Parts: sequence; C-alpha cells; structure tokens
Amino acid sequence: MEPVSKFIHEAHSGEAAPGVQRIDVDAVSSKELRSYYASRQPIYPKRAHGTFRSVKWIVMAVTLGIYYLLPWIRWHRGPGLPDQAFLLDFANQRLYFGPIEIWPQELYFITGILIVSALGLFLVTSLAGRMWCGYTCPQTVWTDLMIAVERFWQGDRNARMRLDHSSWTFEKIWKKTATHATWLAIGLATGGVLVFYFRDAPTLARELLTGEAPVVAYVFMGLFAFTTYLLGGIAREQVCIYMCPWPRIQAAMFDADSLIVSYKGYRGEPRGPHKKGQTWDNRGDCVDCKACVAVCPMGIDIRDGVQLECIQCALCIDACNDIMGKVDRPRGLIAYDTFRNLDATDASERRPVRFVRPRTVLYSTLIAIVLGIMGWAWMTRSAVEVSVIADRNPLFVKLSDGGIRNGYTLKILNKRHAAQRFSVSVDGIAGTEVAIVGHEARNGPESDIVVDADAVRALKVYVTVPLGAKAGLSGGSTPLSFVVTDLESGAQVIRDAAFRSPGP
Repeated sequence: MEPVSKFIHEAHSGEAAPGVQRIDVDAVSSKELRSYYASRQPIYPKRAHGTFRSVKWIVMAVTLGIYYLLPWIRWHRGPGLPDQAFLLDFANQRLYFGPIEIWPQELYFITGILIVSALGLFLVTSLAGRMWCGYTCPQTVWTDLMIAVERFWQGDRNARMRLDHSSWTFEKIWKKTATHATWLAIGLATGGVLVFYFRDAPTLARELLTGEAPVVAYVFMGLFAFTTYLLGGIAREQVCIYMCPWPRIQAAMFDADSLIVSYKGYRGEPRGPHKKGQTWDNRGDCVDCKACVAVCPMGIDIRDGVQLECIQCALCIDACNDIMGKVDRPRGLIAYDTFRNLDATDASERRPVRFVRPRTVLYSTLIAIVLGIMGWAWMTRSAVEVSVIADRNPLFVKLSDGGIRNGYTLKILNKRHAAQRFSVSVDGIAGTEVAIVGHEARNGPESDIVVDADAVRALKVYVTVPLGAKAGLSGGSTPLSFVVTDLESGAQVIRDAAFRSPGP
C-alpha cells in the first residue's frame, strides 16, 4: 500500500501569503483535460463560507422544501373532487394547480408555461450567465445535498481524500456505508415524493407502506430513487459536463454585457506568493493559493477564463474574498463581471452593468406577450366545450322519401362541478330535422340533454333535409352550424360543420 500522503493533493506547499497556506490542488476539469473516454477523476470540493454559499443553502432549503412538501398541501374543491393542491391526475385526465384545473383540451396552457420558462431561462442567462445552473437546477441542488451528506459522514476535503486512499478498515467501511445509505434514502424519498404528485399523497403513502400500491408506483419510485442516487451522488459534475446540452447552448444567449463569474486578470496578474513586508507594487493581487480551485464542485480553475464546465455557483468568489481579507487587499478579485469589462484594456473602458439592452428587452417582451395570450385565453375560457365530427362512411344517405341525411358525432364537455342541461339545434339550412339517438326527433331544438359534472357526453346526431327543403342546399357541401345552449345560463356554443349531398 502506497503512503496516503502521496494522494493528498491538498498538502500545503508553503505559504501563499502570511497566514494563507497554498493548496496543492490541480483543476481536473478543463478544456484541455476534457475527454469522453478517460476515467473520471474524483473531485473533493472544500467547504466554502461566505455570501454566495449562504445563498445556495437558502435556495437549497427552499427548493427542496417546496418539492418534498407540495404534494401534502390540501386544497378543498368540493365533494367528489381531489383535495390535493398540486396533482397531475392522469387517471382522470386532469391537472390541478390550486384553484386552477386544466383539462386535456387545454394543454396549450402547459405549452405556454413551457415557452415562458424557456424564455425566462434565456433572459436570466443573458443577464447573469448560468445562474440557473449554479443555484436552482435540480442536478445542482441534489448534488449539493449529496456533497453535504458526504461531508457530514466523512469530513471535509482532506479527510475525504485520506479516507478514499486508505485501506479498507472498519472506519472506512462504516463511513462509506453510512454515506451511500443516506444517499439511497434521499433517492428513495425523492422518488417516493415524485409519485405522490400523480395520486393522492396520503392514500398512496399508506398503500406503499402496506404493499397495496399499484406495481407501476413501485417501479417508478425505484427508478427515480436510483437515478437520484446515481446522478446526484455518483456522477455529479459529469452530468453537467457531458450529459446536459445547456452549457453548449448558453453561448447563444450571451452578449458583451452578460454577467459571468470571472477572474479579473488585469488586477490579479502577475500572480505569485506574497511575503510579509513585501510591497504590492508591480505585481497582482492573486497570491496563487488555489483556494478557488479547492472549493469548486466542477473541478476547474476560474483563472483560466470562461469555461463550459463552470456552472457559476460563485463559491470561488467566497473563497477568494476570504483570502483577500486575510492579505488586506480589496475584495472582488473573482466576481461577477461582464465580458465587456474583462476585455477592456484600460480602466476608462470599463462600464457599469447594462440590464436594459436589446436582447433583454426582446426576451422580456416575448414573455409578456405569451403571458398576455395565456391570460386572455384563461379569462375567456368556456365551461363548456363542443366538438362535431361528421360521419365519413357514408358521407350522406338518400332516403326513400327523397330526403338526404347526414350523421354526426357531437361531444359536449361539461367542465363544471355540477350536472348541466343543454339543448341542441341546427342553424344554416331551413327546414332541417334533427334526431338524436335516444331522444325524440323534432324540428328545431332537441329535448334536454344532461351532461354529468366533469364529464364528456357523446351524442349520435342525424340531420335530415327533406325533399321539400333540398332547394336550400348549395352544391355538394352546404355550411351549417350546431348550436348547443346551456338551459340554465342561456349561454350558447356554436360549432360550424358541413352538410354533404349529391350536389346539383
């Protein structure tokens, strides 16, 4: 067994500055080292302290809290309706979001939400780079959680490296077992909560514990548990570098005024250790302590410039600001800055951040337009939907008395939570006779048709043009309209159709 010290890359190789140890750590993820075939090099991120680390803890707590608790929130909708606030009820073809209920015929609202989400991501990226990746992406949130668990059981960077390269002692076995068991428990909780979004959470939880849940619930819970364990605990940064397409797309959203986490080379170079009593003249503020590399969960060196691997979590900012405080230099050597300022050759060329610019205005305008369309569609949505499908075989039937008959399938969707009464009539051709299977035929409106609450009723409708009314037909296809009237409110829904005939 080779000595453990050989593997401790954080062995201190002297002081980078008075009171600041230089960490002997190398960036394992960079453009030069990126390979689709090389084995993964483990990354041991050191715990960071500071403003951005605190923000990430808060974001993690809020996002995980929302995810794990949302299925348990109740929302009373009335008798016979689910009382889960957020429910994707595929079995009954409903999506519930608090007071909002979306039917399959209204999935264009989901399309609108996805479009707004994409445009919002474009806007955030153009303003502040990969802030989504660094703070709220599920991969980042769960990986952060898994690293926190690993640090809890195994210790910080040095301790984890020593443990990995030591012999398989009892201490190593129990610490590794506890870590992976906790990861699996988190994965199981994640998978279990996810299936609760598709069925009443308390009921499904009880069924899962008693073995009465559907097999598909166990299958998907196991699948989600495994993927959470694998992607968050094992793969980690590999997901962001190799699996996620966003790092390769994001460059199209950047412009010269986009904020990115960056190293200010114009201030930090030339870098090097700083000794006590040494002047800061003719040198940069960077003491080359590599604290920024040690805390990076992606294993990069931010001083190498903008990189695909960087998720802009800003932990390197916290690490660098801590060091700058110790050496009594201004904070912000690593900070959010724009491409324009980084490329500036002189301080006079650097400009304040411009948040209002053509790109951000375009994205904001598109978001407002889509939200406006969705708002208008929601305000004008009807509680009754009607569809008419004409028979295709045969297109029409010649009756023995010389009349012509067409068949239609009329579907009435009642979105209200109470049964409703409707009448059906046809307009556009004088003298037509309407017959609905199961109802008495008459000229004019058909007798009351009851549609149950939250239900669709399909009706077979025959429209006949008698011999004496054939003069009202025009060619082989004559326009006509079906009028469905709500007998309680008087509201009408009109659907256009065509009456087929042999022609002149």
